[in-house]
Amino acid sequence: MSEPSIHPDRPVGQQQRGPIVMRRKQVQHSTSEQRLLDSRGPSDWVHTDPWRVLRIQSEFIEGFGMLAELGSAISVFGSARTKVDDPMYAAAEEFGRKLVQAGYAVITGGGPGVMEAANKGASEAGGVSVGLGIELPFENGMNDWVDIGMNFRYFFTRKTMFVKYAQGFVVMPGGFGTLDELFEALTLAQTRKVTSFPVVLFGTSYWGGLVDWLRTTMLSDGKISAADLDMFVVTDDVDEAISYIVKAGELADAAAEEAAEAAAHEAGEASETRRLGSDGS
Repeated sequence: MSEPSIHPDRPVGQQQRGPIVMRRKQVQHSTSEQRLLDSRGPSDWVHTDPWRVLRIQSEFIEGFGMLAELGSAISVFGSARTKVDDPMYAAAEEFGRKLVQAGYAVITGGGPGVMEAANKGASEAGGVSVGLGIELPFENGMNDWVDIGMNFRYFFTRKTMFVKYAQGFVVMPGGFGTLDELFEALTLAQTRKVTSFPVVLFGTSYWGGLVDWLRTTMLSDGKISAADLDMFVVTDDVDEAISYIVKAGELADAAAEEAAEAAAHEAGEASETRRLGSDGS
C-alpha cells in the first residue's frame, strides 16, 4: 500500500476546503484551521460574504429563540417622526393598551414616534412589549418602553420576525419603511405565503389617497384583482380595528381546527383501508 505523498515545495493540483474543491490557481497554501489559529493573519475576513452568512444565521437563531414563546401578537407600524402631541401618538398608545387587553403582545420596530407609543401602551397595560430595532446611522436605539428587544443588522431578518410572530398588522401613518412593511404583508397574503393575516390601515385621511390609487389605477389596469382590496380595512376607530383583528383570529383558529379534524379523519380512513386490505389477504 503506497504512502500518501507530501511535498511542501510542490504545487498542489487540488485542495479540499470543507465541501469546496479548489484547483490550479485557486489553491490556497494554508488551511482554514491554520488561518483561524494564526492571530497574525489579516482580519478583513470578517467583512466577507461567508462571514456575513453566519451573522445572518445568528440573527435568525437569536430572533427565533427570543420570540418562540411569545404567543399571539400584533405588529404595529408607523412613523418614527410622529411627535408626542400628534393625535396618532395617542392612538398608537391606545392600540398598544387595547391589543394587550384583547390578549395580544405588541411588536414594533422599537424606535420613537408611533413605535414608542404602541410599546408604551402595551407595557403600561401589563402586556408584552417587543421592539425589533435596526442598525441605522440616524436612530438612537430602543425606546424606553420595550420590554423585550433585539437590534438587527439586516432588514430582511427583522422583517421575517415581524411576520412570523404576528397574527396581523396595524399600519399607522408613516413613510417608506411603513409602506415597505405594508406591501410586504399584502404580497405575502396575496401569494398565500401567509394565511388569514389581517391588515388594518389606521387613518382614513392619510391612507385614502393610496387606496383610491390602488382601486382606480392598479385594479382598473388589471394589475391586481378586486379580492386583493379585501385583504385590508381602513378605519379611524381603534375599537373597530381591534374587533376586526380578533374576529380574523377566531376565523383562523376555527379553520385550523377544521383542517386538523379533516386530516385526522382522512388518516383514520386510510388506516382502516389498510387494515381491511390486510385482513382480506
